[in-house]
Amino acid sequence: MKTVKLAPYLQKGRVEAGCDEAGRGCLAGPVVAAAVILPPDFHHPLLNDSKQMTRKHRDTLRTIIEAEALAWQVARVGHEEIDAINILRASIAGMHRALDGLSLRPDCILVDGNRFFPYRGIPHVCVVKGDATYASIAAASVLAKTHRDEWMCRLAKEFPAYGWEQNMGYPTEKHRAAIQRYGLTPYHRRSFRLVADVQALLF
Repeated sequence: MKTVKLAPYLQKGRVEAGCDEAGRGCLAGPVVAAAVILPPDFHHPLLNDSKQMTRKHRDTLRTIIEAEALAWQVARVGHEEIDAINILRASIAGMHRALDGLSLRPDCILVDGNRFFPYRGIPHVCVVKGDATYASIAAASVLAKTHRDEWMCRLAKEFPAYGWEQNMGYPTEKHRAAIQRYGLTPYHRRSFRLVADVQALLF
């Protein structure tokens, strides 16, 4: 696996919280957001954008991040709320809730992506591909991904036909075929276009 050089901070001397989410493009399950404040000297050679890491490496980093972070929090926004307010607002709401749970108030928030809503008067900076740029955002991506994967594996035991323990709710061929054959579960997002397309095939 390629090692990347992540920046430890945007501005030295500030308490910066990195924020990211996982599950935005899924057909089922929650979106999970995380906020992480790392020590300024934190470094681990495995840390990267969670999508570029193996499952084993993500699980290893999760333990290290949760043990060594100055503060961290994870929040879930369920499928019903996603359908009610849309996935962008749900993702940002999740980040706000994760920030609410931090034991340390940050001076600045670093957000993966290009959209965010102001949070409690704290300055924020949106960074496209931030999870491959700043260590705190990468750490948040690892926590969001591993916590969401863990949750989807629990849901997979309830509905084993959809392969969520492997696809985590993303629109893989197996997942779409299972929807077509068995219909929607209570955990599917009704507002997503791909779900609507598959539903149309059923009726």
